[in-house]
Amino acid sequence: MSARELDAAGISDPALREAYTACRALNAEHGRTYFLATRLLPAAKRPYVHALYGFARYADEIVDDLGSTLSTAEKAAWLQALSDDPLGHDSPVARALADTVQRWGIPLSHVEDFLASMRMDLTVRDYATYDDLMTYVHGSAAVIGLQMVPVLEPLVPREVAEPYAADLGVAFQLTNFVRDVGEDLRRDRVYLPLEDLDAFGVTREHLARGVVDGPVRRLLAFEVARCRELYRTAQHGVRLLHPSSRPCIETALALYGGILDEVEAADYRVLDRRVRVSGPRRARVAVPGLARAWHAARVSGAPTG
Repeated sequence: MSARELDAAGISDPALREAYTACRALNAEHGRTYFLATRLLPAAKRPYVHALYGFARYADEIVDDLGSTLSTAEKAAWLQALSDDPLGHDSPVARALADTVQRWGIPLSHVEDFLASMRMDLTVRDYATYDDLMTYVHGSAAVIGLQMVPVLEPLVPREVAEPYAADLGVAFQLTNFVRDVGEDLRRDRVYLPLEDLDAFGVTREHLARGVVDGPVRRLLAFEVARCRELYRTAQHGVRLLHPSSRPCIETALALYGGILDEVEAADYRVLDRRVRVSGPRRARVAVPGLARAWHAARVSGAPTG
């Protein structure tokens, strides 16, 4: 399947094919929702989305998943080396990213902003205000949406589609923050603004007790409502995209919105567990998306394999 995608994308160099394949493996292993949505794109577009995700995941692994084997100073040095020359870094994900950036004219500033947020994760443990958090989220999420815009081929000038893409990236990130409150706490981080905690009478220590009482439930309900408002805004941007790209984004919207539904169904008990969208629900969302993707590809003549 990966070979057909690479062929459809016109990626023939063996080293590049290997690099893109490594990115696809990262996406499949770590980004199940994202990977499923990517399957709804034409085959020729998928490798480039895998490259964007793979690079992001690679940097995230440096910050979090290698935490038990690297010191903060070592992780900072590794991230700095990646930041000094992200497109020339000696790693498969960087090689795939460099090719993707060149092919699609993606501004390098988006990559730089992303890496700046990854460096913040090494030292910043919480954010006083929503505006402070948005400084981090711009680099960690909004720019991911902005990187995707050219690959999704908007029917309007990029600058028209970009605000919607940025909002969608932020909505995805804030959804993850709500779902992962307990997991983030165990990493000594709180991604809910401290001003929000204070407004609902919640403290960091309160969250760390792992008890979802009235104040915590009201806090999380507020954050869920904020996410949903961002999804409503971002959804208006779907119609601006090439028809072959719409099923992917529509499915991602539904799947990530489903995470919020599951948080509510669990009565906001996210401090001691990670809620997930069930397999049957994922299938109910993905199958209609596949049908729309097949129809769009048939109309445009793009390969779907």
